[in-house]
Order: sequence, then structure tokens, then C-alpha cells
Amino acid sequence: MIHLTRQPIEPSDLMSQVASNRAGAIVLFLGVTREITDDRQTTSLDYEGYEPMAEKKLAQFEEEARRRWPITHCSILHRLGHLEIGEASVAVAVSSPHRADAFEAAQWLIDTLKEEAPIWKKEHWADGSTDWVHPGKEITK
Repeated sequence: MIHLTRQPIEPSDLMSQVASNRAGAIVLFLGVTREITDDRQTTSLDYEGYEPMAEKKLAQFEEEARRRWPITHCSILHRLGHLEIGEASVAVAVSSPHRADAFEAAQWLIDTLKEEAPIWKKEHWADGSTDWVHPGKEITK
């Protein structure tokens, strides 16, 4: 399942979407709004995206992951709009018969999404300034 939303992300909903008696593993990744980025204090984030293209790209990522790993179920959810510190902005849930495949697929999905999805993040800093972070430009540490 691929979905863009302006509502809070509920991890339990994602877990139930990918649960299966055929899956021995479920991996859930949540990207949450952090307060400190490179020694700067973040007060909030705004996410914008070109929704038709973003949904198409996310569907392509899911399709590719299914080709590469024996995924039972997959759910990718990205939040748009204004987010406060601690709120989840993105979620990837993958179920598979075995844990290694679920971990690998989930990591590939979130890494690829961060690099290629047409979704942009605006950082609001404590000093009142803002910066747009485009796909593939975020610092990951």
C-alpha cells in the first residue's frame, strides 16, 4: 500500500496492514522529526510533494522491492504538511517469511525514497530561519 497523508501516522495501523500468517518477520521503520540537526535546533518541519508523481514513484519503489526480495506485504506512508518535533513523517513496513529479507527491503525502500521521491522538507529553525531540503540532499548521520 502506498499513501500520502496529512494525518498523523499510526504505527499499529501499518503493522496490521502488513501482518500475515505467511510472514515470520515484520520490519517497521518510522522517520520522526528530530530537534537537533547538525548542531542546529529545529522547531518544526513542513513537507510538500507533487502528489501524483510522488505516489507513482513510491509505487515503483514497492514494485522494485518486490522483485528483489520475497515480500509478503509492504506499506509506504509519507506525511505532508506541518509536523512538530517527535511526529512521524514517513513509515515503511515490510513483512517477509524471513527477517533478513524484511530488513534489507525496508532499508532499501527508505533510502531510495529519501533520494528519489519528489517530496521536499522545509526545516524551521529556532533562530527563525528556514531551509528547504530536496530529495537526495539530506545529511544522514
